[in-house]
Amino acid sequence: MIDSQRYPRLARIDSPADLRQFEEGELPAIAQELRDYLIESVATSGGHFGANLGVIELTVALHWLYDTPTDRLVWDVGHQGYPHKILTGRRDRITTVKKKDGVAPFPKRDESPFDTFGVGHSSTSIGAALGMAIAAQRNGDARKIVAVIGDGAMTAGMAFEALNHGGDVEPDMLVILNDNQMSISENVGALTKMLARLMSSRTLNKIRERGKSMMKRDGLLWRAAKRWEEHAKGMFVPSTLFEELGFHYTGPIDGHDIPQLLTTLRTLKELKGPRLLHVITTKGKGYAPAEAQQIEYHAVGPFDPHQGVVKKAAPTKPSYTEVFGDWLCDMAAAEPRLYGITPAMREGSGLVRFSREYPQRYLDVGIAEQHAVTLAAGMACEGAKPVVAIYSTFLQRGYDQLIHDVALQDLDVLFAIDRAGVVGPDGATHAGSFDLSYLRCIPNMIVMAPSNEDECRKLLTTGFLHTGPAAVRYPRSSGPGVSITPELVPLPIGKAEVRRRGRGIALLAFGAMVAPAAKVAETLDATLVDMRFVKPLDEALLRELSKSHAAFVTIEDNAIMGGAGSAVGEWLHASGLALPLLQLGLSDTFLEHASRDELLAHEGLDVAGIEAAVRKRFADLLAAAALRNAV
Repeated sequence: MIDSQRYPRLARIDSPADLRQFEEGELPAIAQELRDYLIESVATSGGHFGANLGVIELTVALHWLYDTPTDRLVWDVGHQGYPHKILTGRRDRITTVKKKDGVAPFPKRDESPFDTFGVGHSSTSIGAALGMAIAAQRNGDARKIVAVIGDGAMTAGMAFEALNHGGDVEPDMLVILNDNQMSISENVGALTKMLARLMSSRTLNKIRERGKSMMKRDGLLWRAAKRWEEHAKGMFVPSTLFEELGFHYTGPIDGHDIPQLLTTLRTLKELKGPRLLHVITTKGKGYAPAEAQQIEYHAVGPFDPHQGVVKKAAPTKPSYTEVFGDWLCDMAAAEPRLYGITPAMREGSGLVRFSREYPQRYLDVGIAEQHAVTLAAGMACEGAKPVVAIYSTFLQRGYDQLIHDVALQDLDVLFAIDRAGVVGPDGATHAGSFDLSYLRCIPNMIVMAPSNEDECRKLLTTGFLHTGPAAVRYPRSSGPGVSITPELVPLPIGKAEVRRRGRGIALLAFGAMVAPAAKVAETLDATLVDMRFVKPLDEALLRELSKSHAAFVTIEDNAIMGGAGSAVGEWLHASGLALPLLQLGLSDTFLEHASRDELLAHEGLDVAGIEAAVRKRFADLLAAAALRNAV
């Protein structure tokens, strides 16, 4: 429970209706309490931090001025949603964020009526808010619609598609561009430069807004002022893209100045049509270490707020992400055609070292997954060998480009797919549950799943040396601790490895599932196969094993439907084999937030779950084997 002595105002706010009972003059004090409480809470539980600190004042102003949830407030991505959650009834549970059965890491419709749209992937807020505004207008509903989007999220095509449509249909909606010059890392691209020019034009904007308030919206003076405004904009700042798209542009203003925010928002609230307010905020505002180290404090684990985040000793085992990052640099040294491409995930995808050692071959395209894939296709057309480093969940956003621009043309692109399978605390929006299903159905694709660190390096080399599209998918975790071969050695395409010879049942494990399956194989005296390749399958080995085993069990951390087990089942059917097949994988549900281990156990993909499923399905077979062994 919140300490009412330390937070006398915040302790009285269980909903925005309570917030609106306070006088305007108390809002800065409420914002300070909210900031202090957020620092204390995230220090206890961990979670997204810097972006949340940057929207404290904006969140307070919006919920105080607008009649939420009747008025719709749509957040983008969700990295900036914690203050919103605290003010909308989840204050005392905010320390459970990302934990099993706790508060969701991002706005989630079934968690609160104030979460008007579920988010997690970026750049959806404008399109969702536009849809709400159109529906409200056609229903004769006067509710206000507000979308809050970060400047990093503005780099995605979806945001501009929505702006383009919105300027045409002229909805009654407000877009707030929260400009802090940061995504997870520094923003990139021409849009960033345009926003910087707009920031430098504050004097012009002050003159412009003051002049509008002094004259009526008609007559010669008004028309002359409008002509002067266009002329002045041309002199000081190029006409903003937003106004050219039909949105009335206001700003930039200080997003931490509550009186200025309220004055501006009141004016815009009374206007009609599409409006865009440009606010300038500081990521990590109010906590000095987070302001100084904005990348490191984007998301944090539990920490002492008096000390800040203390760097931990390097883990004894590298993560798969680190294995990829080292491999990329080593391969770049050996192959000048290699280019590394990321859609704004330099840190998350392990490209920091590569970006420093090979800056001319490092391409960060911003939050633009579709463009990242097609860019790689274009580069491959000219003899380059691009490696697209991307999360499994984000590759879904570039799926058409993967099919149409890369695979259909059989272009030489390697996809290094991080966060595959069970991810954990970030929840359903970030789970990599479907990549084996959506990759293996695409012609020309080679799909690989390493079971350890050394195999990851070798399969990355295999995919890179292959001519054509290939994908290596690996989890967000460390491997089992296998020593890594320093040489760049490929593996034979489509060849699995038998790790253990047993009797009766063959466990066909893919990727990270080899480790728990190995323990089950020992217990049940089963054969264990590290399949390595989802496409193409090692059909020769499967045919051999089908002659000497009574049943197959496939094990994968991917959706069962259409996944690696389905590939084995399809092969059995096509080969006319009636061998019993048990497919273990992720159920037909969206995985909620919890730790990776908790989710694997929930899905029956830990050692106990795999063993129990095999024993249940093949009880008679295992009993007969035990009897033979006893004799």
